Amino acid sequence: MAEVARLAGVSTATVSHVLNGTRRVRAATRAQVLDAMAAVDYTPNQVARSLATSRTTTIGLALSAISNPYFGELLHAVENEAAAAGYTLLLVDPHEDPSYEGTVVRRLRNRVDGVLLAPSSDAGDTLAELAAQRVPTVLVDRLVGGAHDQIGTENVEPVAELVTHLAAGGHTRIGFVAGHAGLATTVERLDGFRLGMGRAGLAVDETLVVDGDSESEPARRAVTALLDRPDRPTAVITANNAMTIGGMQGLHAAGLRVPDDVALVAFDDFPWADAFRPRLTVIAQPFAEIGREAVRMLLARMDSPDTPPRTVRLPARFVHRESCGC
Repeated sequence: MAEVARLAGVSTATVSHVLNGTRRVRAATRAQVLDAMAAVDYTPNQVARSLATSRTTTIGLALSAISNPYFGELLHAVENEAAAAGYTLLLVDPHEDPSYEGTVVRRLRNRVDGVLLAPSSDAGDTLAELAAQRVPTVLVDRLVGGAHDQIGTENVEPVAELVTHLAAGGHTRIGFVAGHAGLATTVERLDGFRLGMGRAGLAVDETLVVDGDSESEPARRAVTALLDRPDRPTAVITANNAMTIGGMQGLHAAGLRVPDDVALVAFDDFPWADAFRPRLTVIAQPFAEIGREAVRMLLARMDSPDTPPRTVRLPARFVHRESCGC
């Protein structure tokens, strides 16, 4: 940097401001610095910078089921917001395994300035370690307790709305395909199903509540089992978009038409939901807003580590199309 500063005829502080964007530098001066950097083939050494500043300018994201379209879109929003703030994203996949989650998050915490985590069904030890080590942390999508900053979507009321919408259309036997057992989102969406059934004056048939494990193939098998019953449901709710795909595969394999034979509604919108025939009635999450706000919350936590933790729930949106049979 000193060599660049001498060649450009500026101070090393000005070179630093050009590199880091920490202060406005006149366009002509900035051009001088960039030309000097090119002349001496200077590239900032991020490792050296980290040693000097105790900052890595890297954010860790621990996110399972990256193949899920919802998480892919969330990841895109997180990466864009982090990059805009000058941070690189380091991504790990805990594979919904609490013990492996602890391992990969432990590896992350010494390499990053903060962690974004979609916690597993049993993340207690991992969360305790992050708190004990005072690692800036924001929980994303799955909200657990109140010890950490966290952001996600409202789950209970939107699912209740799906149920009451189906009930208003005359459905009394409604099946529910639940996500991976123990996940905060699974628990909340199942609570929403029960709440909606109660509001509609319908008893919950527990045999119509099946485990889709948050993935398409288990959901296909679960929906196939529901459809094989002599008293099959007249409507099915799937609790995430991966399970919606599996549910549609099960319905297609059974030769049943949506919504003529069985109505299908879902939690999570995805880009091609509007392209299916019939188009899918869904609850849409504001995934881009969740991703952006998660990064902002983490940066704020890194700057002010002693502020009380915040929980932010964003509203979901009911998207009415044709698969509900209205």
